[in-house]
Formats: sequence, C-alpha cells, structure tokens
Amino acid sequence: MTLTTLERLDPANLGRRELDGVLALFEAVRQVDYPHETPVTARSFAARIRHGWDGDPPEAFITRDASDRVVGVLEVSLPFRDNTHLGYLDITVDPAARRRGIGRGLHDAGVAQIRAQGRTLVMAESYDSAATQGFGAAVGLEKATESAQRRQDLPALSRGFVDGLAASAAAVAASDYELVRMSAEVPDDVMPALVELLGAINDAPLDDLDLEDEVFSAERFHAFHAAQEAHGRRIYHLVSRHRSTGVLAGHTVVGVESEQPHYAQQFDTSVLAAHRGHRLGLWLKSVMLGWLAEEEPQLRTLDTWNACSNDHMIAVNEALGYQVLATATAYQRHL
Repeated sequence: MTLTTLERLDPANLGRRELDGVLALFEAVRQVDYPHETPVTARSFAARIRHGWDGDPPEAFITRDASDRVVGVLEVSLPFRDNTHLGYLDITVDPAARRRGIGRGLHDAGVAQIRAQGRTLVMAESYDSAATQGFGAAVGLEKATESAQRRQDLPALSRGFVDGLAASAAAVAASDYELVRMSAEVPDDVMPALVELLGAINDAPLDDLDLEDEVFSAERFHAFHAAQEAHGRRIYHLVSRHRSTGVLAGHTVVGVESEQPHYAQQFDTSVLAAHRGHRLGLWLKSVMLGWLAEEEPQLRTLDTWNACSNDHMIAVNEALGYQVLATATAYQRHL
C-alpha cells in the first residue's frame, strides 16, 4: 500500500459515507482492543480532524477494501508550536482485515509524510497487547515510555471520604493558598500567570521520549477551549493561587463529555516547582471532585492517565481511589 491508495478526509467537507465508515471501523476496533473505552462519536471525530486537541489537528486518511468498506485510518500530526522535529502516527485497522499488510502500509505512508516535512522523529502510542508490541518491533519503533490508565467509579466514591481528603490537604495549604474556579474568559492581566502555570506540565516525566518543552500562550489556551467546545466537552478548571503574591501555583482540568454525560476525563494536573510540597495536587483534585458532584451529579466515570514513572501523581490518584484499568506504550523512531 502506498500513499496514492489513501483517500484524504476533508475536514471542511466530511461526507456521510466516509464518516460512517470511519465510525464503524473505530467501533469494531474498540470492541476488540479496548472495550472499556467509550465509542467515538460523529461529533468527536469531526472535531478531532478539524481542531485537534488545541488547534493543531491531524491530517486524516482512509483506505477501503474491495467492498468499499473502510478498513484502515491513518492520522498524521505535525506539531507547529513546538517539537517541530517530530510527527505522530495514529493507525487503526479493522480487526477482520489485519495481518494483510494494511497496518504496515499505513505506517509507511505516514512516515513518508513526516519525512517530506523534514521531520526526523516518528512517534506513536497504543494500548499494550502482543499484537501492538509485535507491530512496533516490526516497523522499527522503540519503546520510550509506559503509562497507565486509571478509572474512578464516582457513584461508589463517598462524599465524606473526598471531603476528608480535601480537608486534610487544606490544613497544610489553605493558610498560604486559595482555590479559584477558572473559566475560558481569562482577564488580560491574569493571562501571563496562567500561561506560566500551563508550562508546569513540562516537568512531568518523559522517560526516553525525545520531546522538547511545550510552548504555551494565550492563543493556545483559547484554541484549546475552542477545540473542546467543538468536541462537546464541558471544561472545569480549578486553580490554586498563592495568597501573598497572587501567583497561580497549580491547577487541575477535567472535561465532561456532553454526548456521553456519564463520562469525564482528567486532563492536566500540575504545580509550579516552587510551590510543591504543600499538598496542592491532592487539594485541587479532591475539591474538583466536589465541584463535579455539584454540577454534574450524573457522572459515573472519571479517567486519568499517568506515566508509570510519575510516582507523585500516581500516589495522589491512588489516595483518591483510582484503579488501574489498562496500560499503554509510547514508541519512537529516529529517521
């Protein structure tokens, strides 16, 4: 398979047959490879190829079999704000059509795209299985980091337990810090401090990933909110502010899926290095759970991901009652 056999999806003019074929493929893969995940919806996929995570969408392609059924999807992401030395590949193949060279063909087409843009590193990530690990080895991808997906069963979570954790963390932090609910409408005089805080995520463990620091800005913050709105996610953003200096010291962000309102995802939680050691992470996340209980009482599931080497955040999540659901590996290959 070569790039000429692929059909590029036009984000501005996504046809019904193409979209239906992609969604049917994703559902077939979900049922086989990660049945614990929620289905991909038409809105979420359209938003993904139009907006990406924060205004940096992938280019998406499909391939079909002789019966015109979509059997493969390739998404190629080329970051433009930072890490311009790399490209990400996301490859999805119909379980009924595997071991026919489709995955390798999609991989090779994606690598050709990345090379053509002058990039020197390929990255990909997948849930762990014998098949994905074998495929990675076959195409020369090397393991760079491992991560774990954890899930919180919210109806089983005692409000008293959560309030107790919040109170214990507040006993350490509240004299010097306060918590503030943040909206997408950030005042101009607050934005520089928020941009600095967003960069705290760069301290998260990378293991062997060849990544540069991410570059944040007001534009990127607004692009993130526009993308999440396109996905149909309601964003909850809680910030810790240092009382004496006004510095925004830490934050946590959760997205609730409006199309699947039982389900939410924990996004970034981070604390500036100078403000660590005050239990801000536990305070932020436990108070966030209380906020969600007030505003989204229908929620049942909250998922989070952490690098397996991120001992501090794993300890916070386990204190909150998260349970490991699955593991994944990020791969890379220098061209």
